Amino acid sequence: MSFDPIALTQELVRLDTRNPPGREQHCAEFLAPLLADCGFAVDMSSFGPGRANLVARIGEGPALMFTGHLDTVPLGAAPWTHDPFGGDIVAGRLYGRGACDMKAGVAAMLVAAAAEAGSGKAVTLVFTGGEETGAHGARALAAEHLLGAARLLVVGEPTANRFISGHKGALWLEACCSGVTAHGSTPHLGENAVYKAARGVVALEGFGFNVAPHPIMGSPTLNVGTIAGGANVNSVPDRATFTVDIRTVPGMDHARIGEQIGVTVAPGTEIAALVDLPSVWSDPDGPQMRRLADAYVAATGRPAPVLSANYFTDASVLTPALGNVPTLICGPGDPAMAHKTDEYCEVAMIEEAVAIYREIIRSA
Repeated sequence: MSFDPIALTQELVRLDTRNPPGREQHCAEFLAPLLADCGFAVDMSSFGPGRANLVARIGEGPALMFTGHLDTVPLGAAPWTHDPFGGDIVAGRLYGRGACDMKAGVAAMLVAAAAEAGSGKAVTLVFTGGEETGAHGARALAAEHLLGAARLLVVGEPTANRFISGHKGALWLEACCSGVTAHGSTPHLGENAVYKAARGVVALEGFGFNVAPHPIMGSPTLNVGTIAGGANVNSVPDRATFTVDIRTVPGMDHARIGEQIGVTVAPGTEIAALVDLPSVWSDPDGPQMRRLADAYVAATGRPAPVLSANYFTDASVLTPALGNVPTLICGPGDPAMAHKTDEYCEVAMIEEAVAIYREIIRSA
């Protein structure tokens, strides 16, 4: 059975799956019968009200697994020129929230798998919810052992169809500083939690990880993303928080990093992990990655240089859950367009992604 990948992307964009709240279930319910009609065994599982993952399998034995997420980020405050849920095509660009990240990738994977459904190859499609806020859907699938066996994993996140061998990990921390409240006119009677937080933030500006750069990913990074404290101007604040976004490279111990952050900021600061996702890296010289690279070259006519991404994907959860299978990140859409106002994906990229995925199914 064949589908038009462009029309399917438009249909997916028209389904509002902004996260929060997610509402991926109605998107999964739209895709499930399409795959069932192609001979896939389809399982849909819930991980919350209106939240769903979809796993579709065909063939026997460890599968070539493709994965993409169904949720998108919110629209943002800036007005859109194009209807964010219209799927309009203008000058070769398909516009809408999630067009790039990553409903084009989901559509391309489904179309490729449907086209090769009669090949006899074992293929599994894993479409998750909750990726944008910390891979919650993927975590649920892994925890409930719903993935099945796989020999390779292909993640369809937007890479402009570049061949990506891994990505950094993400460790998001919240630091909470406590103080003693008092009247704003007598600050000496209190203990200002905002000052503690401010000193902690300044201390982190020069934080050193003391690890060698990864040959492809480079060095880890740290960014203080938010700071908040106090309830009113005329009181000494007794609580202040700030959040830290750390992107890690292979070999780094996230628990140890959290301990180091705790030592660096003000004594007594409570540190809690909000997101803890390891980095992913597959040896580009390994035999399976080389076969993937050969398939990529055959489909695109372009070389497959060794590259990595700074952002995280569901592979942080799925790759370890599958026994650290070789993992490729490759999908339509310029990653610079992800999460932006008037987000779009080039129509030609969607069509090329289908060709890449079909060649991978045939030869990898």
